Amino acid sequence: MKPTSTQFFSSILFLFQLLLVSCGSKEQSEGPPQTATTNNEVALTAAQYGVLHLELGGVTKHNLSASIQATGMLDVPPKNLVSISAPLGGFVKRTELLQGMKVQRGQILITLEHPDYIQLQQDYLDGKSQLLFSELEFHRQEELARENINAQKTLQQSKSRFLSLKAQVEGLAAKLAMIHIDPASLSDGVIQNEVNIPSPIDGYVSQISVNIGMHVTPNDVMLKIVDTQHLHAEVQVYEKDVPRIRVGQKAVIRLSSDAKERMATVYLIGKEFSADRTVRVHCHLDQEDASLIPGSYFNASIETGSELVATLPVNAIVNYAGKQFVFWEKDSGNKRYQLVPVSTSTRKDDFVAVNFGDSLLLKDIDGKIVINGSYDLLNLLRNIE
Repeated sequence: MKPTSTQFFSSILFLFQLLLVSCGSKEQSEGPPQTATTNNEVALTAAQYGVLHLELGGVTKHNLSASIQATGMLDVPPKNLVSISAPLGGFVKRTELLQGMKVQRGQILITLEHPDYIQLQQDYLDGKSQLLFSELEFHRQEELARENINAQKTLQQSKSRFLSLKAQVEGLAAKLAMIHIDPASLSDGVIQNEVNIPSPIDGYVSQISVNIGMHVTPNDVMLKIVDTQHLHAEVQVYEKDVPRIRVGQKAVIRLSSDAKERMATVYLIGKEFSADRTVRVHCHLDQEDASLIPGSYFNASIETGSELVATLPVNAIVNYAGKQFVFWEKDSGNKRYQLVPVSTSTRKDDFVAVNFGDSLLLKDIDGKIVINGSYDLLNLLRNIE
């Protein structure tokens, strides 16, 4: 907790008063220093204690909105991220794309060429011609068989050849469709020497890995298209916090590169722990933003409802050496006060949730915690050191 301006000025006044008290005491008598300290304790003289007006108190219970702190990354559903490859390979003949460009469904992304495309179309046209002749021959053999003119074996051979050619032609047509050539367009015998790869979705080019003249295989990813209209937040929640997560809870998302707070809702909870003992929690953003970039890291605060927790006044908490502490009255007779480490979480109004851990048993210090004047004690401890 950072001291307020009021606490700061009161500390200045206290140090000034303390200086006057110390000077006065030196004029009256010579002797050892009247303020004793260690690394985490301070003992007050009667004069100093009178100046400070310390107030003691204890832990109280309050209903505070509990939350889970976590980190995560923006991601898109699998259907919104498309990897573009060449089903039959080929050479890149033409592309106008750059990373970050917006593309629309059906827009030509890349033009490829390869001799295999020509051969495939030739095989299709040749097979289709043979299929037509085989079909006529099969029907002729059926007529002869009905009149008992030919042998049954001849009819079966004709049928087998017809069905085999039909399967071959259908397979070639499927291959042509994979490289975006319409078999019906070959009816006039016009053969294409290049193929165009269209975009299957609306989105943005997130990655491009080819250049003109480059040879690509079916295993190569030429580019990736991402649709950022349906980004979601993948939050990594630690094992100890998973039982508190429920579908429908709200989460506050803060991107590492953006101070704006975005609201999200827990949609799915993972059922498997990762190597670092976290579970992925899938959250949907309440307001979609196409300007967000997948892969962005964020901090998340997932609201888990109100809980009755131990609290102390905010003024009781001090920051010292990068950690949080409270002072407790270790010895009331000698006015000795000791630092006790604590951790804080949720804050509401003038109270903050605290956890003492294993530093001391709460029952030993409850009611003896300095709730007003903590920063004066801390300043005294720092100055004596």
